[in-house]
Amino acid sequence: MIMEGASLYLPFVILLMQCSSCVPVVVSTNRHTVEVREDTDAVLSCMFRTEKEQNPRIEWKKKGKDVSFVYFDGHFRGSFEGRASIEGATVTLRRVTQEDAGEYRCEISAPLDTVTLGETNVTLKVLAQAVTGSVVQLRCSDQQSVPPATYSWFKDNQPISTPRYANATYIINSHTGILEFKSVAKEDTGRYSCLASNGVGPPKMCEGKHMTIEDVNVSAVAAAATVVCLVVVACVCGGFLLHRSGFFGRHRGRSNVNYVPPPQEFNANFNQSLPLRSDGL
Repeated sequence: MIMEGASLYLPFVILLMQCSSCVPVVVSTNRHTVEVREDTDAVLSCMFRTEKEQNPRIEWKKKGKDVSFVYFDGHFRGSFEGRASIEGATVTLRRVTQEDAGEYRCEISAPLDTVTLGETNVTLKVLAQAVTGSVVQLRCSDQQSVPPATYSWFKDNQPISTPRYANATYIINSHTGILEFKSVAKEDTGRYSCLASNGVGPPKMCEGKHMTIEDVNVSAVAAAATVVCLVVVACVCGGFLLHRSGFFGRHRGRSNVNYVPPPQEFNANFNQSLPLRSDGL
């Protein structure tokens, strides 16, 4: 009877020993949120460990309205080609722009492992920056609103009142959604957001963007004459307001940032569009 009990117990012990060594593919990152200034490099970390697979497939994707490939089949794709590098599964993006801001996903495929796919997400925020004395515009728009929406602005969650005097340092157009600073100062640094309302559905707040104002290089300004800085924040609130049909449209709650690179040359009569740096709306 003792031997029979031992023979029944032995296979169970062996099964435990075999399963204890099973470690399926594991993917992680040491920074889920990366914040950098525009025109600097951004490192999107991705580490992985596999059970058996020696040559796992590495892919990076960028989320948006549609998911697009960043790195696939051993090559960078689209706008990342020629300005990005990879070491292991960690990607470095060089001289990031507003177009690069967003959520990225690192995927590791290991066909020989018990679990064949692992992934981790990294959010890249590109900080906005303008210089003191420049003209800055922040724009908020809901192109799908019926009737057309009106807009109000907030700084650090506090409402920005409509100026009553002609010599005010900023202008708010509640119909176009434009907040314009005639000459920004360091105290204008902060997180800006807008509220869209059309009087039909409940008003909804768009996610904010952080803008940093830096001191200007006086000698550079003297040499360059007048420079106009245009910061465009297109906060698309489509789906936040009721449409003519009475139903809400689908929207992910993120804004689309339109980045316009500056021209190589300009003169005193040309309004140059300087880069916008932002942490994501």
